Amino acid sequence: MEKDIKTILGECGFGFKKQLGQNFITDKNLLASIVTAAGVGADDTVLEIGCGAGTLTRELASRVKKVTAFEVDKSLQPVLCRTLSGLDNTEVVFRDFLKVDLKEFEKHTEGYFVVANLPYYVTTPLIMKLIEDAEKCLGLCVMVQEEVALRLCAKAATPDYGAITAMIALRARCEIVKRVPRTLFYPRPNVDSAVVKFTFGNGVEVADRAAYKKVVHAAFSSRRKTLENNLVNVYGISRERAAAVLEECGIPPKARGETLTPAQFALLSEKFK
Repeated sequence: MEKDIKTILGECGFGFKKQLGQNFITDKNLLASIVTAAGVGADDTVLEIGCGAGTLTRELASRVKKVTAFEVDKSLQPVLCRTLSGLDNTEVVFRDFLKVDLKEFEKHTEGYFVVANLPYYVTTPLIMKLIEDAEKCLGLCVMVQEEVALRLCAKAATPDYGAITAMIALRARCEIVKRVPRTLFYPRPNVDSAVVKFTFGNGVEVADRAAYKKVVHAAFSSRRKTLENNLVNVYGISRERAAAVLEECGIPPKARGETLTPAQFALLSEKFK
């Protein structure tokens, strides 16, 4: 790719769509560092969601066996034809990945990694789709807004800790591997970003995921209320029963949901399974 991305976008007459959260990575060192952080190599298959102008796609393609990139904006097709020219291991699918049947997709692929600069407006649903439904995903390494990154990787009893943090803990360990200033994007967004890596296979062991999910939902259904109150409301049980279950799990009677670790949620879910 001889010309820089800004020139190619201009020559293709591309117009940015604010509602799609289009902020493309232009810094080559950043692109390389994201792929390195993902830990992918020559034998790996990568799924990219929201490939944009294809700058990260091309960097991935230079290092892995195959890249399947999803992009919702079909007006980027002439741009991608130029930025990805000469590559024979890359496929671009112009579809909304949120509407993709993941089970059907996984029938046609082996184990894969997800590496992406996620569109900000769909970050949470995309991550939860992969966390809850993906069976062949080996790991994620994604760029997200910094404030979202803090929530994804938060510890119990901190302000950023929430339901999504506890749900991620079911499948993976999550860590921020790189902070990214807004100046490295084109056009420049109003917020800074961070690269978050999810290592699958390091999650909390539970016998029933649905039961765990329901307990987490109950715990965070009203953050101002105690866990006991939320259990009474969600499960329709007596206050005495809720208090007894908490005592059996060694959880203080007036504890709030955000103070519980994923391991405590797992223990609690066993009682309500």
